[in-house]
Amino acid sequence: MILIVDDIRANIIALKKTLELHSIEVDTAESGEEALKKILKTDYSLIIMDVQMPGLDGFEVVRILSGNKKTKDIPVIFLSAINIEKKYIFKGYETGAVDYITKPVDSDLLILKVKSFIKIYDQQNELKVMKDLLSKEIAIRKEAQDNLEIKIVERTKELVLKNEELEFKNHELQQFSWVVSHDLNEPIRKIQIFIGIIKDLYLKDNPKALDYVNRTMKSAERMQTLISDLLAYSRLSSKVLFEKTDLNVVLQEVLSDFDYQIENKSAVIKVTDLPAIHSIPSQLRQVFQNLIGNALKFSGNVAVPTIEITSELIKNREFDSETDPEGEFCRIIISDNGIGFDEVYLDRIFVIFQSLNDRSIYEGTGIGLAISKKIMEKHNGLITAKSELGKGASFILVLPLQQEIQTN
Repeated sequence: MILIVDDIRANIIALKKTLELHSIEVDTAESGEEALKKILKTDYSLIIMDVQMPGLDGFEVVRILSGNKKTKDIPVIFLSAINIEKKYIFKGYETGAVDYITKPVDSDLLILKVKSFIKIYDQQNELKVMKDLLSKEIAIRKEAQDNLEIKIVERTKELVLKNEELEFKNHELQQFSWVVSHDLNEPIRKIQIFIGIIKDLYLKDNPKALDYVNRTMKSAERMQTLISDLLAYSRLSSKVLFEKTDLNVVLQEVLSDFDYQIENKSAVIKVTDLPAIHSIPSQLRQVFQNLIGNALKFSGNVAVPTIEITSELIKNREFDSETDPEGEFCRIIISDNGIGFDEVYLDRIFVIFQSLNDRSIYEGTGIGLAISKKIMEKHNGLITAKSELGKGASFILVLPLQQEIQTN
């Protein structure tokens, strides 16, 4: 809506009709005082102001509007048939008007200017609304960011406290494991000793009793093995530093430990050269012990148990990665020609206490492969297996040559 201000009613009526023909909404005031009252109550997009009026003239009204925060941005066009000299035109612009038109007026030009100023005013209002919305959005986002930062700080403190508590509990658990393993192993050792004495001194001529005693001693041995394996599993959470390790040396130590089983089963061991990597030697020794020990244990009835250990450098930390002489990872495969297993159960074999074989035939605790998997994870490596019932098994290890992060 625009406001026409003129003390001559005939001028108002003529201009109002001209504007309304172009669908422009119009309000009127017949004095400067009346105009000010209306402007304070209503939002106008443009004011067409007569200069010469009794009381407050047009110049004085515009000065008042310019000094008010609410009204200073309303565009004003002066329209005068009397004050047409340059000094009045300059005065009109100085007071804050956007245009000064002298009569006689070109109606088409006036309508064009009015529409232009209305459009500009509307655009300014839209920009103002957008600016207000943007300011509110910025304020909301800043408040949200401040709240988020506070929550992050609080959560970080909580995590630090939880981590300290976890480390303390972990230390307690390790201490507990040591105590329990010692306290459990001691009575088992005494049971084995006393049952052995009873067997040698009193049961030589009693086959049935000897059978029961032998079963009892085997159960005690399995219990002792289980305690040792559980202790080994719990030790994996302790902090140990990585060091440069020649895997050939580690593997030879393991094969030396299995001399008796290898000779007893007439097993053939084929080994290619292994790389030197950044590792915890005692833990990788345990991985080789578990995998080679399983290969010997589950050799079945084959005439010549064969274990083949190969190694190659690869490009990526993936089981099927292509070979690369400059690769930063190594792939080690330990294959045998034993009883194998159904790959349907692949996920189970690396879970603690899971065993796919008859424990009455194959002794074990079901912890060895779980320990191996945990050690490989500790080394930022991977472990999986490929197998088929009756056709042996292949365990695939992927290890980085260098450890970028010291893993606890």
